[in-house]
Amino acid sequence: MIAYADEAKRDELGVPAALLTRYGAVSREVAVAMAEGARKRFGTALAASTTGIAGPDSDGSAKPVGLTYIAIASDWGKRCEEYMFTGDRWSNRRQATTQALELLLEEARAGAGRQTRKPA
Repeated sequence: MIAYADEAKRDELGVPAALLTRYGAVSREVAVAMAEGARKRFGTALAASTTGIAGPDSDGSAKPVGLTYIAIASDWGKRCEEYMFTGDRWSNRRQATTQALELLLEEARAGAGRQTRKPA
């Protein structure tokens, strides 16, 4: 799902309006809420979200172009990583997508390991 507008983040992914107001759409808190909301909405064991300032211009805040948060939410927990990409808009988006897929793979592998372990 592409939830570019704050309204889509709220209405489609359940991101609390208070998080958007307090931290802004490009924040660790909103990225985690988006990933958790995607899991809930689609009934999945694993979800990723990205939120960032791809460029070419900033969003009017002090946050720089290239700042990106990628969150993963799963049955095993949640995490969010901050990145500073340095390319143009398309390069930044490509890098964010690639990194999100890498984090999803890591989480899926880690989760599979947790599921197959037998209790001691």
